[in-house]
Amino acid sequence: MATVELRFSALPEHVRTARLVAAAVARRAGVDESVLDELRLAVGEACSRAVALHQRNGVDGAVRVALTEQEKRFLIEVADEAGPAQVAGAEGGGPEDEDALGLAVITGLVEDVEVGNGADGGVIRMSWPVAPASDDD
Repeated sequence: MATVELRFSALPEHVRTARLVAAAVARRAGVDESVLDELRLAVGEACSRAVALHQRNGVDGAVRVALTEQEKRFLIEVADEAGPAQVAGAEGGGPEDEDALGLAVITGLVEDVEVGNGADGGVIRMSWPVAPASDDD
């Protein structure tokens, strides 16, 4: 099981880099080309959400993206350091609605997604199937 870990300051300009790295590692891991755009978008949404949580809560910590290649799945975990994940509120119009919209986009793009809490904040775990390795590799 190979893992690539990317840590970046919670700045919007780093989200694009995270998307590019995730797509490159996914391609190498054997994720089907037809889902790479969705993977890129989902990683972008998850990272943008983490950056927004850091900025909104005044947290200086890093956003962590772990890319793990397993035998049959490619896993991506995006973790923030902004405290426990909050459930979106019912008031409407606030930052919680943006969080809910971002999570809705992610769940629409990824069949296997889990949103929870990690050691220091929220964690979004996503996975995609990988093509079986050929004997030619």
